[in-house]
Order: sequence, then C-alpha cells, then structure tokens
Amino acid sequence: MSGTKNLGNAKLTFNDTSIELPVFEGSEGEKAVDIRTLRKETGMITYDPGFVNTGCCKSDITFIDGEQGVLRYRGYDINELAEKCEFIDVAYLLVHGALPNKEQHDAFSVQLNHHSLLHEDMRHFFDAYPEHAHPMAMLSAMVVSLSTFYPELEDVSIQENIDYKVTRLLSKLRTAAAFSYKKSIGHPIVYPKRTLKYCENFLNMMFWTPVNDYQVDPVMTKALNKLLILHADHEQNCSASVVKMVAGTGANLYASISAGICALWGPLHGGANQHVIEMLQSIMNNYNGDVKRVIERAKSKENPFRIMGVGHRVYKSYDPRAKVAKQMCKDVLAKLGTSDALLDLAQELEEAVLADDYFASRGLYPNIDFYTGLTYRAMDIPTNMFTVMFAIGRVPGWIAQWLEMRDDPDSRIGRPRQIYTGPVHRSMN
Repeated sequence: MSGTKNLGNAKLTFNDTSIELPVFEGSEGEKAVDIRTLRKETGMITYDPGFVNTGCCKSDITFIDGEQGVLRYRGYDINELAEKCEFIDVAYLLVHGALPNKEQHDAFSVQLNHHSLLHEDMRHFFDAYPEHAHPMAMLSAMVVSLSTFYPELEDVSIQENIDYKVTRLLSKLRTAAAFSYKKSIGHPIVYPKRTLKYCENFLNMMFWTPVNDYQVDPVMTKALNKLLILHADHEQNCSASVVKMVAGTGANLYASISAGICALWGPLHGGANQHVIEMLQSIMNNYNGDVKRVIERAKSKENPFRIMGVGHRVYKSYDPRAKVAKQMCKDVLAKLGTSDALLDLAQELEEAVLADDYFASRGLYPNIDFYTGLTYRAMDIPTNMFTVMFAIGRVPGWIAQWLEMRDDPDSRIGRPRQIYTGPVHRSMN
C-alpha cells in the first residue's frame, strides 16, 4: 500500500479456524489490521458501533493524535497555521497538498472574488423561505442547488482546473451563508465587494446595512481567519464521512457537500458550540453562576447532566484547537473593550474542570466548542449562525476528502454490515 509499511500478519483464531490478516503501519505509526477478507474466509464480520475503531481509508490530509493533543494539516501543526496563515492559504493547502506561494495566493484570492456572486435566480430562492427560517436549512439547499446552475461539474475531469471548481464552491457558499443570515432577520442582502478579501467580504455581507457605517475591523478579520482555520478539517469525522459516503455513490461535489452540511447541523457535531452558550446561560440563570454546584452535578452518576464543550471523541488530552480559540476570544474582547459575564463564567468553569481529577482521569478536557461560541457571540454573530460558520470553515476539508476518495483505487461504495437481532423466519399460515 502506498505510504504504508508492511508489518506482517496477525493471526485470528476462532474454534478450529485460524486465518492470517495483513498488518500495516501509517507514516505516524498508526497500526491497522486489514480485515477485507474476514467475512469471505470466516463468515464473520466485526462489530464496531460508531466505527470508533474502524479505518475506512488511507489519507494524507490530516493527522490527529488524541492522546498527545496533536492536530496537523498536511504535516503542519494547527497552532502554526492559525498563527501564520490566512484561511484561503489553508484551504489551498488542504486541496493541493502544499501551501501557496505569493503568486498562487494572489491568483486563488482573485478567483475567490470572481466567483463570489450567486446567480440572480438563486438569489430569489431566498424570497420563498419563511421568516426566521434556520440558516443551515437554507445553506444546505443552496449548495445542492448549485449543481443545477453549474452542471459542468458533472464532468469526470474534476482534477482539471480544480481551482476554478473549488473557489467557486468556497466563495458561493460563503455568499449563500451571509444571504441566509440576512433573510433570517429580514434585512436586504449585501453583495460581495471586489476590494475586500475573503473574511472581510463575509463580515461586510453580514453586518453592512444602508443605514449604518459598518467598517471591517482587522481584529475581527484575524479572528475569523483563525476560527475558520481551526475548523478546516478534522480527519474522518461524522460530516466528512457523510460527504464521502454520498460521494461513493457517484454523486457530484455539491450534493456531497450539502449532505455534509446536514450532518454537521446536529448538536453532537457542529451544533455543539451553540449548546455551550445555552449551557452557560442556563448556569447563570438557574445556578446564579455557581460553578461548584455545576461540577458536582456533572460528576453525579444519578444525574444525566454533562458539561457541554468538555470531552471529545478523539482527544483524551487538551484539544489543541481550544488553546488557540481561548486566546483569540480574549483578544476579541480586549479589542472591543468589553467584558462578557459568560466568558468569565466559562474561564471559571474551565479552571474547575482542569483542577478536578474526576475529569482528568477520564480524559475530559475543554474542546474547541468551549470557546468558539463565545468568540462568535463577541463578534455579534447570532447563535443560529454558529454551525453555519463551522460549515464555511470545514468546506476545504470536505473538498479535500472528496477529491482524495475519488482518486483512491481502494475506494468502494459505503455499505456497512449488521448483526441481525429480529425474529427468525416466520410463516403467515
């Protein structure tokens, strides 16, 4: 296998049957047993709810070490990328495998501006949605509708002029997201401007109105760039897996990304940062901000309450993205010259969690969702847009995963097995 090291075979014995299964190792030392012939040779399958121990592919896009708190895109540490890059540089990195030089950066930026407009017929789609329609519902519908306006994406030569196709999706999704927000609050839409860069354009489309004098703040632009970078990819997570599952049927890029948006909408995935804000507000209202009571409630076996934004399916140490998000939140609040009682409460809650062995012994540490919602809140981005912001950031990763799967000779249509537990054969006589 390309990019892997053969480690020999593992022996599986059940009753009188023994088989040998190939074992291989990835570039960062992850080991895997190849079970593709298991059912054919033994009649058995593996049982792995949630696929938490199942590798669905080989990938050179993102590496995560949950025990050590490591996240890298194409080999670059997430902290370094967030500090030194713009979001469009990271998008280019994920899609192409290398960071752009200045000429490539400028050309990519020009294409993003060139493709930022939505077809006017699509703009009128927003008129048909009911008032206060959720922006995620509108966003997913707009993305899948793009395939009807740009049917040439069906061409099998997807790798040809990939920047054209990628920038069109990245840019139009951002515009559709801003339009969705304007529709949800009953404001007139704001078109993108040629003179603004990617994140500046989004903020302007969100907050400019004919009756204000909105000016894009560089601190807010920097914060948005970092937030989107932190969310740009996260290996084989739920929404990425959905994108690839849909793509495995031969569906086009827009249909696959739309499915990923719907998967991201769930409160256990992209909606988690919204639930952090709601939890903190509940603690403030119902517990008068008493963190000690909240900690004891979370530790009680008889109580189903859990602290949102603490713990992660993959990270069993401090989420590396959370460190960046925490500092970024402080920077935004310092620039605004305001304090936020919820941020103060969040910091107190974080300190209490980190100081309590109950959480550390279970690998429960604050994750990225603990601070991103607070930052968006400080930037005046409403709660129902939090998951939309996540989607904008995650699009480059989804595209990279989609492209990688299309080129993978081992790729097959997703078709998990099951262990049937229903009634055996019955007759109606």
